[in-house]
Amino acid sequence: MITWLSAMHFFGNPSAKMKIVGVTGTNGKTTTTTLLYDVAMALGHKSGLIGTVENRIGEERLPATHTTPDPLNLNKLLKKMAEAGCEYVFMEVSSHALDQKRTAGVAFAGAVFTNLTHDHLDYHQNVENYFNAKKKLFKYLPATSFAISNVDDPYGEKILEGISGRKFSYGFDKKADYYGKIDSLNFSGLQLEINSTPITSKLIGKFNAYNILAVWSVCNLLGFDMKKVAEIFKGIKPPNGRFEHFVSPTGALVIIDYAHTPDALLKVLLTANEIKCKGSPCMLSTGAPRLISLAGCGGDRDPMKREKMGRIAAELSDISIFTSDNPRNEDPSKIIEEMKTSLTPDLLEKVKTIPDRREAIIKSVRIAKEGDIILCAGKGHEDYQEIEGVKHHFNDLEEYKKAYEK
Repeated sequence: MITWLSAMHFFGNPSAKMKIVGVTGTNGKTTTTTLLYDVAMALGHKSGLIGTVENRIGEERLPATHTTPDPLNLNKLLKKMAEAGCEYVFMEVSSHALDQKRTAGVAFAGAVFTNLTHDHLDYHQNVENYFNAKKKLFKYLPATSFAISNVDDPYGEKILEGISGRKFSYGFDKKADYYGKIDSLNFSGLQLEINSTPITSKLIGKFNAYNILAVWSVCNLLGFDMKKVAEIFKGIKPPNGRFEHFVSPTGALVIIDYAHTPDALLKVLLTANEIKCKGSPCMLSTGAPRLISLAGCGGDRDPMKREKMGRIAAELSDISIFTSDNPRNEDPSKIIEEMKTSLTPDLLEKVKTIPDRREAIIKSVRIAKEGDIILCAGKGHEDYQEIEGVKHHFNDLEEYKKAYEK
């Protein structure tokens, strides 16, 4: 087993040369770390990014195989970042990595907790074990580091209990050190106030309002020029596959999102419904707009969330297509049937079952009319589909563009 100590034997302790901020939580890690990286780079601070979509050393992009690398590869990456002159590193820290001590010995300057909802229970067995794994990021922070948490989350205050780091909070619903207020939320973006400072962003949805609030809080704690940060926010874009969208040639709005947990799927569907109710950017000539969702669940992973996700997709869509995600070594049809377990007859009427994901995408394109919204959830930035243990190239955004070319 590769340990942190064996990694340090080869590379020393590169984390001591940079300010490293770790972000953990079920949802929001990728967006939060990516936005922090984007802001720091825009301010002229050479920075590193470690996460699910990719790793970056300044402008250099490197492929990512895990949300948080193993100790040896993590140290190699941190060493490269230190040698390249990075001042800051923004790192996604997964519960698996914390449980397996992949980040042991990393000198974190700060840690962020976004939220905790149903995920990875195939590994952790129960929510309490899952939470305790997340807590480890905060448990070992030195007194000089900051710890900031989303106190609107049920676990937000609990994760800060009994730690040595300097405690801070952010939220919209409860009193917090960084208190946010949403003034406007629509397809054009967000208008917020954070501790009475007006913020404008092109990012969409309340879930992104939380990500912005977390990023603003960390920037302030790192001592960044907040007037410049506010200006940078105006033009910042979400990471690939996070509510990525385009208007089709037929006038439908197509949204691609990585939502692969019950809570994430709920939030993106609620946001899509808000857009539908307020009017999508597409010109609607006849009839009311519909929300068409496409969703699946991964094979060999946490079967307990399948029923929940199926119900959320069916309840919050006008039409929902259940399809494969990464079935891995499971039968996609079996996974889909588990998604339909608790659906009532009226909900089942809204559901179409198409195990082949490419065919499901083509079907959603064919039934979508001008003004409709298609939300394709589950894979986001991923460029593969794993079937019977073999990875095949597959990217949702590419598939939609191809479908509209036919």
